[in-house]
Amino acid sequence: MAHGELRGVVALDGPSGTGKSSVARRLAAGLGARYLDTGAMYRAVTLAVLRAGVDPADTDRATEVARAAGVVQGTGPDRSTTHLDGEDVGAEIRGPEVTLAVSAVSAVPEVRALVVAQQQRIIADALDEVGGIVVEGRDIGTVVAPDAPLKVYITADAEARARRRAKQDAASGRQVDLGATLADVQRRDAHDSSRAVSPLRAAADAVVLDTTDLDLPGVLAALLELVSDRGLLAQPSGRVRG
Repeated sequence: MAHGELRGVVALDGPSGTGKSSVARRLAAGLGARYLDTGAMYRAVTLAVLRAGVDPADTDRATEVARAAGVVQGTGPDRSTTHLDGEDVGAEIRGPEVTLAVSAVSAVPEVRALVVAQQQRIIADALDEVGGIVVEGRDIGTVVAPDAPLKVYITADAEARARRRAKQDAASGRQVDLGATLADVQRRDAHDSSRAVSPLRAAADAVVLDTTDLDLPGVLAALLELVSDRGLLAQPSGRVRG
C-alpha cells in the first residue's frame, strides 16, 4: 500500500464531546494516514461484558470477557468500523447502556492492559503499512503512544461539549436530552480524571488546544499547522522535514 503524507503518530487526547473523533478522521483522511478510535474499542469490550450479563464492577469476570472478546477495530478514516465477534456493532456501542457502563469497564487495570496492547499493535502495523496514524482517546499521549512526535490535548467547556454530543446523537436518530447529556459529560469527566489507572490528563509535552470557540475547520487547520511545524509531512523525496 502506498504511503501517505503523514510520518509518525499524532496522539489526540481529551474528554468526550471535544470533537476529537471528527477532526481525527478528517486529519487522517487528508494526510493519507490511518485512524484509530480507541474509545470504540473500550465500548466494544463493554458491550461484550453487558451481553455476558457481567456486572462491570466484577473486575475478574469483566477481564475474562475482555480477554475472550473478538474486538476488531478498523482504521480506515473514511469508514471506521468496530466488530465484536464478527458482528458490526458500530451503532450499538454508542447507545445509552454502553455509554453508562464504559467508564467502569475501561477503568479495570487488566482490561486496559489488554486493550492497550492491541492498540499498540494496530499502531505499529499502520506505521509499517502507510507511514502514519492519527490516534484519539484519553491516554494516547501518556500511555498508548508516549513517544508520539505530536501530542495534542483537545478540550472545551462542558456545556459546549454537551451541545456537540447532543447534536451528534440527534443526527444518529437517538433521543436527546441536553440536561442529561451535560450530566453524563460531567460524570465521565470526573470518573475518567480520577481513575487509578491511566487517568485522563494532558501529557507533559502535549499542546493544549481549546476548541470551545472553534468550529471543525478551525480545529483541523490548527492541527495541520502543528503537524507541519513538527516536520511530520513527507517531502517529495520521501524524507521527513526536520
